[in-house]
Parts: sequence; structure tokens; C-alpha cells
Amino acid sequence: MAAHAHGGTRPLAYITGASSGIGQALAARYVELGWRVALVARRAGDIEAWASAQGWGPQTCRVYAADVRDVASIVRAGRQCIEEQGLPDVVIANAGISVGVDTEQEEDLEVIRATFETNNLGMAATFQPFVKPMRERRRGTLVGVASVAAIRGLPGHGAYCASKAGVVSYCESLRVESRPFGLRVVTLVPGYIATPLTQRNTYPMPFLMQPADFARKAVAAIDAQTSYRVIPWQMGIVAKLLRILPNPLYDRVVSGRGRKKRQGE
Repeated sequence: MAAHAHGGTRPLAYITGASSGIGQALAARYVELGWRVALVARRAGDIEAWASAQGWGPQTCRVYAADVRDVASIVRAGRQCIEEQGLPDVVIANAGISVGVDTEQEEDLEVIRATFETNNLGMAATFQPFVKPMRERRRGTLVGVASVAAIRGLPGHGAYCASKAGVVSYCESLRVESRPFGLRVVTLVPGYIATPLTQRNTYPMPFLMQPADFARKAVAAIDAQTSYRVIPWQMGIVAKLLRILPNPLYDRVVSGRGRKKRQGE
């Protein structure tokens, strides 16, 4: 992928949830390709330490402290990036949380709220500062990170599955709205990636992928402006099969599967 310069500057990728896992791997991949990066995370100190350990100077990397659940803080981070580094070429809304829930438990309603605030409202708030200027420029790519959990509901995983299904539909709406302005929207649908988020899973995770391998394939899909891409492709086949399974059969297949752990379990 060429680091195509615009007006003499290296292109810029803006990434949320950059302090671990997929976000970190995407940042490393873009820098490897000669891009500049704007990294957003709640734990700004951690990510600054990591970036300086990579040997990235301020010309390559800037860090913005924001929590995607705090709309004002994430919108402010986007505006600050435009002011300090210019309008990005690619914006990746990657921040997300995954916690098991049981609707029988009243306290889990707050977990459901937090999940939607992070995974859905947080994504819209991440994109918001960039939509108008990118449409005016008639160029740019917004990337939403969903999950194969979007495809069918999984036991104990109602909040996450629903939120990620929401990501897919939201990105599709945004894609159609943005087309006339030359603005692209890419939906990435990761399978199981070896990150701190999946480490606690007690159930089998087929086709588990390393973050760096995911990042390589993801950046290629973003560069090709693919509207929707399941990574790895094997999970794409599994996903398609799951989608066409009749409900009674699907219910039998997943009913014995391990539940996602609830908070504090």
C-alpha cells in the first residue's frame, strides 16, 4: 500500500481504542507503511509510553486522551486532531467492550448501557467531527470495527451481539449517505483475534488470529475501500452458514456453548 502524500504530507490514520490489541496492531501497520497516526485512548500514558518505545516521534504519532463513552471528550479529540495534524485520510472507530450479560440480573442493565454507549454511540461520536470536513474535501474513509458476533445472537452475549449488529447496520446507513460526497465507509468484521478482550473466553475460538496478521488484512481491505470484510475469510464462511441455519437447528447447535463471563465472574 503506497503512502500517498497529499500536499506533501504523509497520510494520517486516526484510531480509537488504540491502547491494546487490534488498535495497537493497526497503528503499527500504518506507521510501517509510512503513515502518520493519531491515537485515541482512555489510558493516554500507556499509549504514549508504547509509541515512544516504538521510536515514533511527534512527527509520526500524536496521542489524544478521550473516553468514547464521554461524547464531549471524543468529539473534542477529533477536533483537536484536525487542528494539530490536519484532516485524517482514514478514521477507524475501533474502541469496544465485550462483557457477558444475563437479563435476569438487574445490575447487568448497566452493563448493557455501557456496551451500547461504547460500541454504538461512541462510534458515531468518533466519526462526527470528521464527516462534514471529509464530505467537503470529497475524500476520506470511515472504518467501523464490528465482529462476527453481529451475525447471530450467542448465549450470554446479548449486549455485545446486539451492539455489533448495530455497528453493521449503522455503518451501512452511513455508507449509503456518504457515497454522493466521495466519502467511503468500510465495515470490518473480525473473527477471534488474540487480544486481552478474548483472553478470558472459556469457549473454543476457531481460526484465532494474531493482531498483526489481522491488521495487515484489515489495512488492505481499507485501502481497497471494501464495503464489508470478514477477517479471517474462514470466519466469513462460518458466518454465512450460521446466517442461513434455520432457528431450531441454530438453537440446538449453540445452546450447549459456554456463556460469556459476566462482570466480576
